[in-house]
Amino acid sequence: MRTILAGLVLCSAIARAAAASEPSPDMIARGEALVVAGDCAGCHTADPAKPFAGGKRIDTPFGAIYAPNLTPDRDTGIGAWTDADFTRALRYGTAPDGSLYYPAFPYPYFTRMTKDDTLAIRAYLATVPPVASRNKLPELRWPFSYRSLMRAWNYLFFKPGLFEPDQSKSAEWNRGGYLVTGLSHCGACHTPKNYFGADKDALALSGNEVGGWFAPRLDGAARSGLKSWSVEDLAEYLQSGRNARSHADGPMAEVVVNSTAKMSDADVRAVAVYLKSLPAGPPEPAATVPAEAEMKAGQAVYARFCIACHEADGSGAPRIYPPLPGNALLQSDNPASTLRIMLDGAHTVTTPRAPNTGEMPAYAKQLSDEQIAAVTNYIRNSWGNAASLVTPADVAKARSQGP
Repeated sequence: MRTILAGLVLCSAIARAAAASEPSPDMIARGEALVVAGDCAGCHTADPAKPFAGGKRIDTPFGAIYAPNLTPDRDTGIGAWTDADFTRALRYGTAPDGSLYYPAFPYPYFTRMTKDDTLAIRAYLATVPPVASRNKLPELRWPFSYRSLMRAWNYLFFKPGLFEPDQSKSAEWNRGGYLVTGLSHCGACHTPKNYFGADKDALALSGNEVGGWFAPRLDGAARSGLKSWSVEDLAEYLQSGRNARSHADGPMAEVVVNSTAKMSDADVRAVAVYLKSLPAGPPEPAATVPAEAEMKAGQAVYARFCIACHEADGSGAPRIYPPLPGNALLQSDNPASTLRIMLDGAHTVTTPRAPNTGEMPAYAKQLSDEQIAAVTNYIRNSWGNAASLVTPADVAKARSQGP
């Protein structure tokens, strides 16, 4: 009888321990919010009907990488992983078999995350439907196809370590810093890279070209940074994809739709507070004043194709047609995003806070390289704007990178 009772007690204890180890609804909900803030679906979902099943192609300067399956399928996903496996992958870029991930997976940012947050993310991912989807091998150029080279890359460029709060700053600022420099990995797009694809830390968040677009400066630069933006401007942009100063397009539009528009008001404001506090980084390149003939040619194109929406003074209709005077992205030293919009047109994203749409037609077929260069120089150097000159060769290069 004692043996039976002891067995029952043991079984009961095991059951209680198993129940205690099950993630709570609050932990799963926190994990879902963290997954949204990290825009994990943006890379790990190729088929919207199969969220987090991987397979999406990610082009890098070194070749293509395919995002892996994050669903709890035990054979092709992460269902058989332990918590330690998941934490090691997320914070140190090491797979369960000991192989090293390429930094297209932003573990150099995720390393700043707490263990509790990594486990909350794992708890949420364990609740998504499992999908059998084998991971695709990278298509990288030689010698980058040798994964063992990542040991040298990590030694030179990877600095593991948690986010260190600044005790002189507010809790809101530190939350924003934790998200921007860690989970939300803003620098993956907005920080220039060196020859080996590592961040140039001294130029953090000072802008970077990504896939034919230019991710603009997020520092306090006067012309092409966020000096003229308020915390409210930043929060509105992140939540709705537009504000009275600019509209999101290209890769950033996807980030807004998939991530920042779904984040909590508190987290979005924390990000805005942190970004607004950043000082100006490297000096902005000196602007070049276009020749009078160039400005007249650009003005003629503007009067024919642009003035109906953007008005003669460039004021546009804020939150519908973005204003051009003082537009930070427009005055970036790198004109890639402006040229991409000129050539391909633009579609205003819709979010719960801004459901109305807006369109700008594509001019790739209507305007020559010379005409697009002229009108681009005109709007980048009118109404108090100042920026470097764009050449027809720049437009031809952008045209070749188009869809």
